[in-house]
Amino acid sequence: MIRFVAIAAIGALSAVGAARAVVSLDPDRTAAPMRAEQVLQTVTPASADASIRKAADGHYWAEGLVEGKAVRFLVDTGATAVSLTLDDARRLGINPADLNYAYEVITADGKARAAMVKLTSVSIAGARVDNVDALIIEKGLSSSLLGMSYLGRLRAFEATQSALILKP
Repeated sequence: MIRFVAIAAIGALSAVGAARAVVSLDPDRTAAPMRAEQVLQTVTPASADASIRKAADGHYWAEGLVEGKAVRFLVDTGATAVSLTLDDARRLGINPADLNYAYEVITADGKARAAMVKLTSVSIAGARVDNVDALIIEKGLSSSLLGMSYLGRLRAFEATQSALILKP
């Protein structure tokens, strides 16, 4: 009987220790709490998780709204930021000639220059994120990319065999 009580006590202490370790690894625990108005400005969620079906080419293509205008994105979790083609930038009312191409980026076609802009909003399948950093790529980008400056501000996202699930 004493042996059973000792094993149960050790198990309970191990569980408490593990729970404390998990809580101490929680990144939100160390962050300063956000005010309600900050949260609402960051992500305006859809009513439920949204999904983007995998295309026949094996990629996830998202139809989005940027500044209220349609933009087709290739979802790219390896892209640091939302990246726009010159054509998409022009359709959004951004004049590429007025931009400062101060950044060097590496695209599938090699090195390219890029200009940083701030997009008022990007909405994919109803999940809207405000004040999104984006790059306008001077040349070498065949389609706009939905990168981590949008995806990283969602609660989570998950790639499955058939769809990309967005969790606002």
